Amino acid sequence: MYYFYILRCKDKTLYCGTTNNLKKRELVHNSGKGSKYVHAHGGGKIIYNEKFKTINDALRREAEVKKWPRLKKLNLLNHSGLKSRGFERPC
Repeated sequence: MYYFYILRCKDKTLYCGTTNNLKKRELVHNSGKGSKYVHAHGGGKIIYNEKFKTINDALRREAEVKKWPRLKKLNLLNHSGLKSRGFERPC
């Protein structure tokens, strides 16, 4: 399985990515080796994910959501049960 995910950085910015292992990807991001963006924004927590059968489907979804403005991403999180300000509910 492959996953599209949204990670909330410690400064509350959002990062979109794709992986086949959510726990490992979060650990890599927080070790400073995941992406320059997440490292520069203090690491973070994966707060949302969608599951796909193929990497291509997950990458397509990532590309789609990355183009969205922040407000539309927050609406996606709200519809999944997350609160846009606190993001209290983990994935």
